[in-house]
This record gives sequence, C-alpha cells and structure tokens, in this order.
Amino acid sequence: MRTLIAFFIPWLTFFTIGRPFAGIICLILQITILGWIPAAIWAVLALQKYDETNR
Repeated sequence: MRTLIAFFIPWLTFFTIGRPFAGIICLILQITILGWIPAAIWAVLALQKYDETNR
C-alpha cells in the first residue's frame, strides 16, 4: 500500500515512515510538475531503505 502512495502522493510516504521534514521538502518538489517524477523516485527509494532497516 505504501508503494502506491509513493507513486501517487510521494510526500505522504515520508510522513508514514516518520520523516516529516523530508515530506515537506518532497511536497515543495512535487508542487512543480517537473519535480513530480524525482519526488516519486525519491519516495520509493526512501521506502525501500525504510523497509530494509525495519525487518
């Protein structure tokens, strides 16, 4: 479920994994249309790292 959130609402992913400051930066990046793809990639990578460390 978090992976879908990372694709469609990248900034929310950071709030769900406990990184609110990164979530705010991601939201600012996502506001620009060109920043949406890098924000989604960043969210997916951060989510993968979070899942690896919390296993």
